Amino acid sequence: MSHPEPTGSSGGESVGTLAEPPRTNIGSSESLAAYAARFGLKQSAARPPLRKYLQDVWARRHFIWAFASAKNIAMYSDSRLGQVWQLLTPLLNVGVYFLIFGLLLNTSRHLPDFLPFLVTGVFMFGFMQRSIQSGSKSVGDNLSLIRALHFPRATLPLAIAVVEFQQLLLSLVVLMIIVVGFGEPISPHMLLFVPVVGMQLMFNVGAGMMMARLGAFNRDITQLLPFVTRTWLYLSGVIWSIPQLIKDNSFLKTHVWVGEILKANPGYVYVELSRHTLLGKYRHYVHHDLHQHSTAQLWIYALLWAVVALAAGFMFFYRAEERYGRG
Repeated sequence: MSHPEPTGSSGGESVGTLAEPPRTNIGSSESLAAYAARFGLKQSAARPPLRKYLQDVWARRHFIWAFASAKNIAMYSDSRLGQVWQLLTPLLNVGVYFLIFGLLLNTSRHLPDFLPFLVTGVFMFGFMQRSIQSGSKSVGDNLSLIRALHFPRATLPLAIAVVEFQQLLLSLVVLMIIVVGFGEPISPHMLLFVPVVGMQLMFNVGAGMMMARLGAFNRDITQLLPFVTRTWLYLSGVIWSIPQLIKDNSFLKTHVWVGEILKANPGYVYVELSRHTLLGKYRHYVHHDLHQHSTAQLWIYALLWAVVALAAGFMFFYRAEERYGRG
């Protein structure tokens, strides 16, 4: 039986019918890193440069809003009242605090219109509290999505912040009805409330991203946070007035530095600024009856907390980008 001979070139050299694959060095002493470098291979989930990462996050801004909106709708889909719970939950909290602290413990003494004062504090601090607590779970609760798709992981805590922002917008409608219903006139001064919310949103995003990284690698953080934020609530003047407390408390009069720490606390800063912009009667009470003229200081603290928290939180989260979803 004759066998076909391989065709040759004009020089008579034989040519193989199939090209041989390039020989690799796997199994030798060459490391995987060196092998990847030799063939130009890159880690698919490697952390991109910061500028590229920011561009990728911005490119997914529509996904962030859509993801947040869907999560917001699904949050109460199993309950009969549905989205109404977004309003009922903070209002029920207000009712409990008003009963215990306003009526039984009489922390409302001297304060003009305690109910708007309390509602503003509960709504604005709740915005911060929920953003941080939910942000701590944003990576751990979406591991299947992280392992299935390649996208900037920062979109997850950002989406959580948007969820809470959407809920706040609905709550602010009720807040304004209560404020106006208690006789507060609509004034241009209320427009200052818009930058207060913007700065608080920046702070919430940064703090939520910090907690997202910590919660991704240690789920005990998510169990501990509710106790931490509850303590934070009592230290932030949500239920009582910190300026009034400083005036009446002998310990705080003696240890002035403790009062300064309380006034620099971001929870207090954003709650108090919200009251100063929305509640003219309370603003007049603090300035004239308590002789507190620290509004400028509050604005400085608010801006510093917003910028520092957002920058530090984003960088802290970004530096662990390639580690999320492993293990």
